[in-house]
Amino acid sequence: MTDWQKLVAGGASGVMGERATSRDGASPHHRPRPDAQRFIRENTRLVPVRSLPEIRLHTAHQSTGLWRLGETDDDGPEPPPPYWAFPWAGGMALARHILDRPETVAGRRVLDLGAGSGLVAIAAAKAGASAVIAAEIDRYAIAALGLNAAANGVAVAVIAHDVTAGPPPAVDLVAVGDLYYERELADRVTAFLDRCLAAGIEVLIGDPRRAYLPYERLRILAEYAVPDVGETEDESHTTKPSAVFALEPEGALPSPDPDDVVAALGPGSGDA
Repeated sequence: MTDWQKLVAGGASGVMGERATSRDGASPHHRPRPDAQRFIRENTRLVPVRSLPEIRLHTAHQSTGLWRLGETDDDGPEPPPPYWAFPWAGGMALARHILDRPETVAGRRVLDLGAGSGLVAIAAAKAGASAVIAAEIDRYAIAALGLNAAANGVAVAVIAHDVTAGPPPAVDLVAVGDLYYERELADRVTAFLDRCLAAGIEVLIGDPRRAYLPYERLRILAEYAVPDVGETEDESHTTKPSAVFALEPEGALPSPDPDDVVAALGPGSGDA
């Protein structure tokens, strides 16, 4: 079970709080959803990201009660879990890389694909990108992104639909953090990134070496020790390695040795 799955499955003392029923016995799936921005303001804490103290994010804590974000509505019966409520390992590495090397984005147009709460987008804006676009489809993530951008004093434009099915936007760099955790999504993202590369757009990927990365096409740029996924400020400080890669066109790099790929995956690959 991944760290995120443990959080989602947590009981009353966990970050997700009580999930099956409310205190009056009613199923949470039959309650109206709260206003997204109000819920985020009232139930998260605006705190510095542990590996990036330059950036503050609205982050879940032990009493957040995030099960309330799992209610159904007209969008469909299975709303996504609140992945936006914590910074993820790949995004933290990618944001750290951008802040440490502002020339990566300075004066350039940047797309943060699957932006979540906006960590990478905010880092790009702080590092001097000429324009930053965050592509995100979850309404709560979009609300958190707007609050987080304002809290950090930066401007981030939002595309609130799935861009992976269409042509690349007019940007110079696409930043991808933590989108390689399942095969179907990985295939769709890679197909979109291939169209970006064909259009002359640079692609950077931040990821803790999950199994579905296209390793044969990745050139490692940097590696960082970052907090584990879902760890809150209430918990002990543990870290995991996470890397930043440049995605190269298919066939541009020598074929990797299979043993090198196994070594790169390491223990726990494929986990959140």
